[in-house]
Amino acid sequence: MADLPERRRTLSWLPDWSDFWSDLWNGFPTLAAIRPSHLMRLEDEMQDGHYLLRAELPGIDPEKDVDITVSNGTLTIKAERSEKKEAKGRSEFCYGSFVRTVTLPAAADEDNIKATYDKGILTVDVAVPKEATQAEKHIAVKSG
Repeated sequence: MADLPERRRTLSWLPDWSDFWSDLWNGFPTLAAIRPSHLMRLEDEMQDGHYLLRAELPGIDPEKDVDITVSNGTLTIKAERSEKKEAKGRSEFCYGSFVRTVTLPAAADEDNIKATYDKGILTVDVAVPKEATQAEKHIAVKSG
């Protein structure tokens, strides 16, 4: 796991306790706009020479609502969701945008990145040549 870059925490005044806050605040419509349902959950791993990044993005159209960019060793995922609920005599709109940026492994091939979307999960696959990944090196310390 030494090949994975350290992921920076999302700068948010709320922790990523989406389920807890969602359940708690469902009864408070005035707080609905600030509940952390607008956070994009991520998980990443190295697997067989590939850096895999998965983002939880249910209910979006990936071809219209997702923009993925890569530059100088960082990958950015931007997504937008709009939802309309209608009930008898009432309608409700919900909009949200998400942005997450991650640092790619040092040897990542920025020209060999693929993205797929299936069942609400966006998977970004970044090739990392096996020969380019380096094991941790120990440096001897000499006194004097």
